[in-house]
Amino acid sequence: MESAWRLLLCLSHGLICRQSFSVMTASHDSLVVLFGATAGANGAKLGSDERELVLLVWQVVDLHNKKVGEVHKVLVKADSLELSEQCKGEVSISLEEIAKAERLDQVLEQFNQVLSSELKALGRSSYCLCTDGQLLIRQVLHPEASKKNLVLPDCFYSFYDLQKEFHKCCPNSASINSISSMAEYLELSTENTANEYGVFEVINMGAVILRLISEPYNHVFKNFETVKYKFETGPCSKAEGVNGETVIRARGLPWQSSDQDIARFFKGLNIAKGGVALCLNSQGRRNGEALVRFINPEHRDLALERHKHHMGSRYIEVYKATGEEFLKIAGGTSNEVAQFLSKENQVIIRMRGLPFTATVDDVLGFFGNECPVTGGKEGLLFVKYPDGRPTGDAFVLFACEEFAQNALKKHKEILGKRYIELFRSTAAEVQQVLNRYMSTPLISTLPAPIIPVIPQPFIATGHTRDCVRLRGLPYTATIEDILDFMGEFTIDIKPHGVHMVLNQQGRPSGDAFIQMKSADRAFLVAQKCHKKTMKDRYVEVFQCSGDEMSYVLMGGTLNRSGLSPPPCKLPCLSPPTYPTFSPGTAVIPAEAALYQPQALLAPTRTAHPPPAVAYYPAQATATQLYMNYTTYYPSPPVSPTTVGYFAAPQAAMAAAAANSTTHAVLPQPGALVRMQGLPYNIATKDILSFFQGYQYAPDDYSGLIQMNEQARSMFQAPKEWVCL
Repeated sequence: MESAWRLLLCLSHGLICRQSFSVMTASHDSLVVLFGATAGANGAKLGSDERELVLLVWQVVDLHNKKVGEVHKVLVKADSLELSEQCKGEVSISLEEIAKAERLDQVLEQFNQVLSSELKALGRSSYCLCTDGQLLIRQVLHPEASKKNLVLPDCFYSFYDLQKEFHKCCPNSASINSISSMAEYLELSTENTANEYGVFEVINMGAVILRLISEPYNHVFKNFETVKYKFETGPCSKAEGVNGETVIRARGLPWQSSDQDIARFFKGLNIAKGGVALCLNSQGRRNGEALVRFINPEHRDLALERHKHHMGSRYIEVYKATGEEFLKIAGGTSNEVAQFLSKENQVIIRMRGLPFTATVDDVLGFFGNECPVTGGKEGLLFVKYPDGRPTGDAFVLFACEEFAQNALKKHKEILGKRYIELFRSTAAEVQQVLNRYMSTPLISTLPAPIIPVIPQPFIATGHTRDCVRLRGLPYTATIEDILDFMGEFTIDIKPHGVHMVLNQQGRPSGDAFIQMKSADRAFLVAQKCHKKTMKDRYVEVFQCSGDEMSYVLMGGTLNRSGLSPPPCKLPCLSPPTYPTFSPGTAVIPAEAALYQPQALLAPTRTAHPPPAVAYYPAQATATQLYMNYTTYYPSPPVSPTTVGYFAAPQAAMAAAAANSTTHAVLPQPGALVRMQGLPYNIATKDILSFFQGYQYAPDDYSGLIQMNEQARSMFQAPKEWVCL
């Protein structure tokens, strides 16, 4: 009963907000001209330096009787009693006057009372604010009220921009962007008889409004600007078009920030529905960055003015971003996720560290009756790998903030035998986490089309110690980080000579090998860079040979006690055969062997040999097909952030096919199957029985590869079979 009452309160709160907005959009018969100044920058830079409001001036304009009311001027006490030179010179107020003034909440209450009594005396019932531009409302009042936890009256959520209204009436006045220039254009008196900052501007704004609603303009004030009450969550599809001029990147965010916290930082600016995307690092944790999408470029430009404004004690950097970057983070294609996120005005909580055996009922019981999940089972989304295995993550929906707060109190409580981490989440984070796990292939594949003409392989062999091994790299280290770490020795790296070692799960292992131009340069690197720091971690650097590097890249181990051979280099392997490589033949780089693509494997049995363009180089032995520990990245001159494949021109491919004396037979599709988690004592006949009913080459079992006991003893990861 108590939970139902809380839910009713949450729903009624949302209803009140919508009712307030509907009243706010009703017709009005008066305008309230509003002008303000801060303790810092004013004019075109108003609000850009986060300084507080110190002056507020207003006047009522009766649109029906075409009359103006009394001008009201009020000083506002700032928390920081410090004035800029511009404020002292232009605004002409002193610290003593500011110290005696009332605080913003009291000034707003006074504004509301005075305005109500004046409108009542005029017999008017509705009004709307009118300002000179967007800055006072969007960049000063809303951000400051948000930081001071003040609730602004509803009237501050809608206003007219006098400059925009003026340009609607006078389309040939694009260069006019100040109050005095508007008055001059309309042939109004601009003599400053009031001699007070703010009062003069308000009087001129009232005069401009009266001229615009009179002959010959007869302007009607409609389609006013609005400020959103609350950020709206929602899904974003990858098929959706995103204007690149509406997106920013915010950096330096506290790691626990939610989408609502970020929306509060940009309070006053309208963020698009579902327009906050928290970025995650390679470990799936937030990295302090977010992409924010606004409703139009004007709001994006205003957001850029908040560069290095503060969220709590931290300043936030704001930069331009692109629509492609936003879709990469927030865009989704899963119908399951779209359905999960279709429930509006829900608070999303992320669960991390769930037992793999956890069920829906276990999670619902974990939260209990004090924080009921929206829709029961429908409000719960488990994150899984493509093969259906659970990742230990889940997302949960709650109807209102109170339920979410109660849920977060269960942070690090026990479910089963594991403690559960709970975090506020966003719709974009749901998409990002699902994209990350669901897009991870079980076996990496080489992107089409079939590729380059490279005259030499990238992996050097031999006993010359012209290579170095980097051990203990941060798991977040990139190629750029390694090149920075190498410093002056970067110019001595061979082309495509940087090789990063991944573990069997495809994650960085902390090792990398670098091929140098000579053994002398490799020796100097080991001497100068050994135990040098990279991202707060010291990195060990050892000199080694090409043979030693190749052994490790194929799964062997290299340590102080010696070299262990790679587990794949075993006589029991029976790989497909490859013709001898001849000079001038188009080849695929050696690192392509790591990806085991279907398009590059030779056919199981065919009367015609495969085309020349589909061969590996002679040095790329068959054992390389089974390297599941490594991947290679190129070094300069190729871009260091992408895998070094170059699409061969169609003309070159056609010429290679024409010069070949053989028929071009493409490899058979579906030639590769990978099996994980097999028992150690399984035999070939067991696998053939498992695949009974599916077509395979019955006369040739040489493509069925099994690791023997010696190889198994060398692996630390789960054992597996590979079928060709």
